Amino acid sequence: MEKKEMIYEGKAKKVYSTDEDDKLVVEYKDDATAFDGQKKGQITDKGEMNAQISTIFFELLEEKGIPTHFIEKLNETDILVKKLDIILVEVVMRNIAAGSLAERIGLEEGTALPQPVLEFYYKDDELGDPMINRYHIYAEELATAEELDEISELAFEINDILVEFLAEKNIDLVDFKLEFGVGTDGKIYLGDEISPDTCRFWDSESGKKLDKDRFRRDLGEVEGAYQEIIKRLTE
Repeated sequence: MEKKEMIYEGKAKKVYSTDEDDKLVVEYKDDATAFDGQKKGQITDKGEMNAQISTIFFELLEEKGIPTHFIEKLNETDILVKKLDIILVEVVMRNIAAGSLAERIGLEEGTALPQPVLEFYYKDDELGDPMINRYHIYAEELATAEELDEISELAFEINDILVEFLAEKNIDLVDFKLEFGVGTDGKIYLGDEISPDTCRFWDSESGKKLDKDRFRRDLGEVEGAYQEIIKRLTE
């Protein structure tokens, strides 16, 4: 598969066209950002680690019947994916109170939620990805009711799969972000990535953060946290 011109560069990835119209190459970067890009830096080998971690999760979800954009891992930083028309609604699943949820509703960080919480955010960097509800989504025509129902159902299924899988690795899945898109066949697929950039992973016993919060909050041992996730996922 020939990697051709770059058609998009985001905060953590570059996307390239290929010699097939319905396939793209995603290259993971070492760049790290937080607080809507206000904090910037680099995490050594983050691109390689996130490509490996995302591959593990995508392959797991595919085995469980979840449709994803993943096709194959090409090299240390690049994966081949299906081309998607991204739905501009970010989906956040929460199992334990942390981050903005803890701040918004006054829960102590680390409080286990009695059931998973599903949230929607408008994917718009200039607006700071504001939280929205179904009626905002319909008003902006970001997705239809049928698409939103399917996305919601997939999000809960993905959460169940990942929570069970990670529990076996002594990792709590605190919360995580998902993005979905419509493929050239008209079907909805999970896109983007699943990594310590987009998930909060805590050690089940100590509560140690094993994700990008170590970068956000200047906790140190950032590379070590990503390496620990790989170690546990591959053991």
